[in-house]
Amino acid sequence: MTKLWLSALVLALVASGAYAQDARTPPNGGDDNAHYGWADVLRADPVQGVTRTNVPQQQCYDQQVVQHDPGNSAASTVLGAVIGGVLGHTIGKGDGRTAATVGGAVVGGAVGNSVSNKGGNYQTTQTTCNQVNTVTEQRRIIGYDVEYRYRGEVYMSRLNYDPGERLRVRVSVEPAD
Repeated sequence: MTKLWLSALVLALVASGAYAQDARTPPNGGDDNAHYGWADVLRADPVQGVTRTNVPQQQCYDQQVVQHDPGNSAASTVLGAVIGGVLGHTIGKGDGRTAATVGGAVVGGAVGNSVSNKGGNYQTTQTTCNQVNTVTEQRRIIGYDVEYRYRGEVYMSRLNYDPGERLRVRVSVEPAD
């Protein structure tokens, strides 16, 4: 049992030594002048921003319009010709009946055509649509102004997230000129 306990202790020491060595090795590949630490966050103030979105919309409305009905000249001309032909056929006698029928058809067609050309004006409702762009504004958090203390000194940074109560910091040391 003692051997098992001793083996576990040796394994734990080796593992913790490897972990400590990894914790000191920075992720930037060996910059000896930088290390990482923890700072206490004193406050994190949200920074508001306004985003504008352009939304195309269709706006429709009804309006009164006056329209002209030209009439149906072809139907009126044919109908007038038929009625004129029937009347001419009824009035005419003997050999003049054919001439009266043709004359009645011509006069009836002319009268039907002139009546149909007058048509008429009428008022109706027409729907008109236009595309308009509507701009919507929305306030949202775009970052946080964070005040934190590291080794007695107070620093400010703008972060794109709320760090909570503690903030991991990278400390880099370089010689001054």
